[in-house]
Amino acid sequence: MRAPALLSLLSFGLLAACDAAPGRTDRLFSADGRTIAFSGGAGGAANACFTCHGLEGQGDGAAAPRLAGLEAGYLQKQMEDYAAGLRPDDQMQRIAKALDQDGRRAVAAYYAALPAPKAGAAAPPPALYLHGDSKAGIMSCAACHGRDGEGAGAAGPALAAQPYAYTVEQIERWRAGERRNDPRGVMAAAVKSLSDEQTRAIALWLSKQPASPRPANASASVSASVEAAARPAASRETRRPDRSGGV
Repeated sequence: MRAPALLSLLSFGLLAACDAAPGRTDRLFSADGRTIAFSGGAGGAANACFTCHGLEGQGDGAAAPRLAGLEAGYLQKQMEDYAAGLRPDDQMQRIAKALDQDGRRAVAAYYAALPAPKAGAAAPPPALYLHGDSKAGIMSCAACHGRDGEGAGAAGPALAAQPYAYTVEQIERWRAGERRNDPRGVMAAAVKSLSDEQTRAIALWLSKQPASPRPANASASVSASVEAAARPAASRETRRPDRSGGV
C-alpha cells in the first residue's frame, strides 16, 4: 500500500475511534435527570420517560402514573427494582436497565422536584380506606399512604391524583403476586381480601383527590399519618407476613 493511502486509512481509523469513544454519547444524553427524562439516556429516544409520563410528569391519565412530586427515594427504589427484575414490567425493566445507578437516581430526583397537580377538590376518604376492616383482614390504607393519599415517605408513596386504571392494575398485580417488591409482603397482605368493587371504589376516590404537597422532612412524613395509623390497631396485624399466611 502506498504511503498516502496508508496515512488516509490511519487518519480515518483515528477519527472513527474518536467518534466511537465508549460511552461518550451515553454520557451526553445522561447528563442530568431532565436530559434523561427527555432523551431516554443510554436507552435512546424510544425509552424517553416523557412519552408515557407526559411533559410535566403528570402521567397519561390511564396506565402511566404521575411521577411529579412523588418522593425521590420511592421513585429511585422503583427504578432499582425494575432494573433488578423485582418489579416485573418488560418496558420499564428495559428502560431502567439501560441507565446506571447514577442515572436512575438523577431521573428520580428530577421527577420528585416537579410540582404535583393542583386540580381537583378533596372529598372525604371512604371508610374502608381510612379504617380498614379488621374482621375481613383489610388494613387501613391511610396508615401507610396518609389520610388523603398524600403519602408518608419512601415506604408509603403518595396515591392521590394517580390514574384510576393504574391504581386498579397495581392492586390486581399485588393480589395476584405479579408485583412483589414491597417490604415484608405488606401490600400483598393489605390487598389480598379486597373485592373488585372495593378496589374500584378506592382507586376512583384516589384518582379524584388533589395531590398534597410532600411533607418537608421524614418526621413530617411519618406524623402525617399517625392519627390514621393509631386507629386500625387490629388490622395492622395483617401487615406481618408471619400472621397472614406468609403472604
